Amino acid sequence: MDIRSRPVLAALPLLAAGVTIFIWSSAFPAISYGLQAFAPAELALLRFLVASLVFALPVAFGLIKLPPRRDWPAVVVLSLLGMTVYQLSLGYAMTRVPAGSAAVIVSIAPGVVAALAALRLGEALGARVLVGLAIAFVGALFVTFGSGRAIRFEPMALLVLVAVFATSIYFVFQKPLLARTSSLGFTVASIFAGTIGLVPFGLDLPAKIASVPAAQLWSAAYLGIVPTIVGYLCWNFALSRAPAAKVSSFMYVQPLIASLIAWLCLGQVPTVVTAIGGLLAVGGVVLTVGATRKTPAPVAAPILAHPLPRTCCTQS
Repeated sequence: MDIRSRPVLAALPLLAAGVTIFIWSSAFPAISYGLQAFAPAELALLRFLVASLVFALPVAFGLIKLPPRRDWPAVVVLSLLGMTVYQLSLGYAMTRVPAGSAAVIVSIAPGVVAALAALRLGEALGARVLVGLAIAFVGALFVTFGSGRAIRFEPMALLVLVAVFATSIYFVFQKPLLARTSSLGFTVASIFAGTIGLVPFGLDLPAKIASVPAAQLWSAAYLGIVPTIVGYLCWNFALSRAPAAKVSSFMYVQPLIASLIAWLCLGQVPTVVTAIGGLLAVGGVVLTVGATRKTPAPVAAPILAHPLPRTCCTQS
């Protein structure tokens, strides 16, 4: 039966997309909370260890097929960039940057992905794309000035831009590999490789686990299971049954939801400058992605804070 033949069933993919965005948005406050007890590398490693353990059994029993051996060098390089570098950059930035501000900067990733994909395909970037990217980056710079209690430049916020470029390259250059393996298999392989890449940075994790409060341990477990695994599955379900353009439009509300959760749970109130920067960043991304809809490129959305679907994805 065609899922579109009944209104209730037709709404399920969009409901799944909305649930995913809420889940991914919650990852930013959860990271902020976890960083109260863990160092950024320790939290990222614990989160990825949880996700790796969950996926280990399905892989061992052959339920999830990993990429062929010839693709593993590329998988490892992309994973170290899109997982390890992304998580470390985002984590260390969020020791000084509020969750909502980080979510705003990460939200420019779809625009960067669209531009990189167009360049890789040898297509000229139109004026609308360039203007959209410029507006988005101006918005991101506004956020770097409004991320603290006073209006001043916050250098650590620039690490979020490093994370944006790392995850954007990861999404664009994974496309040829996905022609030879499933998106789920590639994602799981990326999580395994990213976990190994985080080990040298989190050697003190065993000692830290024994001393931190249980609440922070549950926060890390939540990050490893809900945004990383449940979020990915819901997003992939949505993409498989609804137009990618419609599903990806949900990403534009992610900074707002992350800011609201951070305000309610952590007391992080965004400044006026941050709010203006957020509007500029999201507006620039809408302009950029809208101008590149004809390019068959993946759209970044935040798993792994930003989950890695076939065509649209964001990490957190």
